[in-house]
Amino acid sequence: QVQLVESGGGLVQAGGSLRLSCAASGRIFNTYAMGWFRQAPGKEREFVAAISRSGGIVYYADSVKGRFTISRDNAKNLMYLQMDSLRPEDTAVYYCAARPPPTRDLEREPASIDNWGQGTQVTVSS
Repeated sequence: QVQLVESGGGLVQAGGSLRLSCAASGRIFNTYAMGWFRQAPGKEREFVAAISRSGGIVYYADSVKGRFTISRDNAKNLMYLQMDSLRPEDTAVYYCAARPPPTRDLEREPASIDNWGQGTQVTVSS
């Protein structure tokens, strides 16, 4: 198990940027694939991005590809989501998640994820 805490959310105008962080506890951070999900009001939680243990493999949802960048710093037990060119439809609570590899299963098998953060609110105004 790993404990996850997100930060960096807030209110931003359309076209602006935010960087989310996810801090993980424990010495086993680099054994987990990590990812970001989001949930807008009245909608189901959806996959945003995932990153492999080493950071060498990344995946993105089509809706954020080219605008968001996922990264991680294993020495600091941190994962990031750089969000640029934000749109009102990006408004949601953003969650970080962790699970053992394969990384692709963060998107394919979200029900198998048992490590979630508490979420951080991102609001994009038009």
